[in-house]
Amino acid sequence: MEEIPLARPVLGAAEEEAVLGVLRSGQLSLGPRVPAFEAAFAARLGVAHACAVSSGTAGLHLALRAAGVREGHEVITSPFSFVASANAPIYERARPVFADIDARTLNLDPRAAAAAITERTAAILPVHIFGYPADLPAIEALGLPVVEDACEALGAVHADGVAVGGRGHPAAFGFYANKQLTTGEGGMVTTGDRAVKARIDSERNQGRAPDMGWLDHDRLGFNYRLSDIACAIGLAQLDRLDAMLAGRARAAAAYREALAGIEGLTLPCEDAAGDRRGWFVFVVQLPRSSDRDATIRALRERGVQSKPYLPAIHLMSYYRETFGHREGEFPVCEDVAARSVALPFFPELTDGQIERVALALREVLGH
Repeated sequence: MEEIPLARPVLGAAEEEAVLGVLRSGQLSLGPRVPAFEAAFAARLGVAHACAVSSGTAGLHLALRAAGVREGHEVITSPFSFVASANAPIYERARPVFADIDARTLNLDPRAAAAAITERTAAILPVHIFGYPADLPAIEALGLPVVEDACEALGAVHADGVAVGGRGHPAAFGFYANKQLTTGEGGMVTTGDRAVKARIDSERNQGRAPDMGWLDHDRLGFNYRLSDIACAIGLAQLDRLDAMLAGRARAAAAYREALAGIEGLTLPCEDAAGDRRGWFVFVVQLPRSSDRDATIRALRERGVQSKPYLPAIHLMSYYRETFGHREGEFPVCEDVAARSVALPFFPELTDGQIERVALALREVLGH
């Protein structure tokens, strides 16, 4: 029986023709598709500006620099995330300071974030984990610069109707192949501030301003550019984004029905209080009596890919050794991280495949 993959991008003739158009033009970088993709993406989110970059991680780095994060500063963030959100402050020799997560949404708990503020805190970096909107109003009320990790949250909407990434704070999106929209590799930073846009545009391109010559640079910069090839794919993907988001929402609803009633299994939280998820992955928390590694092996034997998703960042070797973190610091995160498993999830996942996954998981868990 064919194995069900963990993720699969939706690609077709439109993306192929877009790439061929760039190849035929002979201008593969610093061409017209970059500003076109930026403008279309900003319009989609209802935000003034967008900056295409080589990855979501690069976007977080440049956004933190634009927010004024420097050596010796602290940035409060979530320990339950892909490691890039914690790594990015370290690039500027700042320290990521973790605060525990909300047990329902799995996002940074604003009360825990407030308790972690010190005189060295320069910014707060909430993560819209698995596409569910973080509590930005509560975080904004803390009065510190905010940089959003929206790398998993394209399509998510806050209760006030503003798209995640559209509030004006620097917000980083990622376009890896498993995301809601893919360019293969790549990312975008959205912002409501023209000066932030100008700074990021320069720093992604080795510190060169738009009116400067090829070998003239007036600030420290990086090679964080996104190619015209990638941006052409992104434009094609934007055209089909509504359909891809609908496919993910359909698959999520089918999973909820297929997995209902499994004792001890925790499903992703429902939308509440007006917040709407932009579905990225379908992650369940296994019953506390289950062996997660054994469950993943047993699913693989049944032709179902799955993955531990996500480990607690503060318990990774680098963070233990560098910052002295230990078990017990963030109990909600640690409990969730120890039990979380990502199941196959992508827009074209069929009802039959979902039924196979659900049956396999029920068998493995003894249901």
